[in-house]
Amino acid sequence: MATEQTFAEAMAELESIVQKLEQGEVPLEEAIDLYKKGMELSQFCHTKLQNAEQQLISVVNESGEKKPFEQINDRGQAE
Repeated sequence: MATEQTFAEAMAELESIVQKLEQGEVPLEEAIDLYKKGMELSQFCHTKLQNAEQQLISVVNESGEKKPFEQINDRGQAE
């Protein structure tokens, strides 16, 4: 049974694809396949990041209540 690729694995594979394409030494057909795979990996990573962001929008405090996540600005203050 295949397991789902992790975010880190997908990013590593995407970085490898980008390096190969930047070198410009792959045949056209392989470059097209690599580009398609890279786009799939990019979408996968984007979705994972969106899901993580949604989980961080609210946090649970000590009493078990959900409350909005406070973003910290550049000055270290909650917004």
